[in-house]
Amino acid sequence: MYQQRLERSTKPFNARGSKVSRCQYCQVAQQDCLCEHQPSPSDEVAVLLLVSDNEVFKPSNTGRLILDTVEEAFAFQWSRTEPEQDMLDLLNDPRYQPIVVFPDQYVEDKTRLIASDATSKDFQRKPLLILLDGSWREARRMFNKSPYLNALPVLSINPDQVSQYMMRRSDNEKHLATAEVASLVFQQLGHDRLHQTLAMWFDVFRESYLNSKTRNRRDDTKPALKAYLSARNEKSL
Repeated sequence: MYQQRLERSTKPFNARGSKVSRCQYCQVAQQDCLCEHQPSPSDEVAVLLLVSDNEVFKPSNTGRLILDTVEEAFAFQWSRTEPEQDMLDLLNDPRYQPIVVFPDQYVEDKTRLIASDATSKDFQRKPLLILLDGSWREARRMFNKSPYLNALPVLSINPDQVSQYMMRRSDNEKHLATAEVASLVFQQLGHDRLHQTLAMWFDVFRESYLNSKTRNRRDDTKPALKAYLSARNEKSL
């Protein structure tokens, strides 16, 4: 997706952080590349990531971390008028139960809402969790301007925790990063091991990303990475 978006781009990406020499896959600085530490993906659920146009180039994007942890993971560029046929086919795949993840207070038709105590075992088909990856304004637009999502059930979370994501700022401290949302959804649906894997992988990414910021003091002890590798070696992830 990144390469496709790059080919369509008419001007270079010059946002904050664009001068850092990054790994093109994990998007952290080359010296902190995380590719060799990739987690083993889970087959418990499936994920469909709808990515806003502005999000594709951002190295601070956390949606890719979800794709690292889930085996049946799909990512598509969001389009209001020209949704990809492969994505529409996926939504109609009989193997999956598509579920949109979105805050319940913004869902007008409350009959679409899934009970807060529902787990994956309550569905006859494997859950296909649809995550809207972008700023809060972009996510709301994707939710409201995507006719192919209108009839799908909606799963909501109400986080008590403050976002730990210091690379982005939000006026609402309960606006979590996409990976934080996914981690909580996994836990809510009863996938504790997948929740823990993504939560720790998110911590590792955040630690490595902050090390690449010139105004931050590097911490080469990398405690988050050490904790993640220790848990993986002990096979708790």
